[in-house]
Amino acid sequence: MPVIPAAYLKNRLITLVLTVLIAATLIWIIPRLSPVDPAEIALGRMASGAGTVANSDEILAQLRASMGIDGPLIWQYLSYIGNVLRFDFGLSTASFPTPVSSLIAAALPWTLGLMILSLVITFLIGNLLGALMVWDRSPKLVRVAIPAAMVFTSIPPILSGLLLMWVFAAKLRWFPLTGAYGLTVEPGWSLDFILSVLHHGFLPALSIVIVTFGFWALGMRGLMITVQGEDYVKLAEAKGLRPRYVLYRYMIRNAILPQITAFALKIGLLVAGQVLVERIFAYNGMGKLLYDAILNQDFPVIQGVSFVIILMTAISVFLVDLLYPFIDPRIRHDSA
Repeated sequence: MPVIPAAYLKNRLITLVLTVLIAATLIWIIPRLSPVDPAEIALGRMASGAGTVANSDEILAQLRASMGIDGPLIWQYLSYIGNVLRFDFGLSTASFPTPVSSLIAAALPWTLGLMILSLVITFLIGNLLGALMVWDRSPKLVRVAIPAAMVFTSIPPILSGLLLMWVFAAKLRWFPLTGAYGLTVEPGWSLDFILSVLHHGFLPALSIVIVTFGFWALGMRGLMITVQGEDYVKLAEAKGLRPRYVLYRYMIRNAILPQITAFALKIGLLVAGQVLVERIFAYNGMGKLLYDAILNQDFPVIQGVSFVIILMTAISVFLVDLLYPFIDPRIRHDSA
């Protein structure tokens, strides 16, 4: 079994930390290019609810202090970095004074569940279909049906979601229109709640699957064409090995490595693609949280959600990088 050298692990950890630090810095800089003052937004929401706010100047100063935007920029930055390392993203201006970390903690499990389910399904199905498109022993019907099914990949996820909602929820009534679970079900680890979550999450996941599996299928098709002409594949076929064994052991296994890298990088893009899907299905995940934050100009929430997405992607790439030698023995950490 491959062993990860300490020097290699140290270098990758440094790269991970620098990536997250640079991303956090950009997330801090970009909102400050906007002329909008988040403290004034929070004060305006208070005034809209109460009509007027007494001692507005003092309250505005307190809001700026609580948001960490009242001091010199260098101190604002250092305070921001220190808070981010503790996953403290400040207070939401749209849901003031709710901490952003609380909103993210409530939304993150739903997004992770939907994302992992849809990403794993699309990865497995897409790569399998891409391999079957190239394999000589695939039925002709399969080779014709797979490219025809890829017409769905040109549809935006929001349109596929609306189509599935109209057919399976509005017309057939097989699935609920909106929500992450039934209102009559008590949240917990009970079987009823788990089944309710799966029932409500099927259409959002399917709306993502049918428009993204083509990405994996086309990528795998190109890689399989390259592998198909290798000498070791021809030698395996000459030995009389079973065709399915050759397909899996010699072709798919050698072609899958770049796809695994794309799997890690796809996490951040998939969360971004889930924004409108979660919105139309009223699925209380990170996508809906980010969408509402953009509409409400809730900069602390936008910063917090963006940082979590970048952190998830960076950690995924880091873990995949460490797992390469376990997937393909030809790769060694000490030679990377």
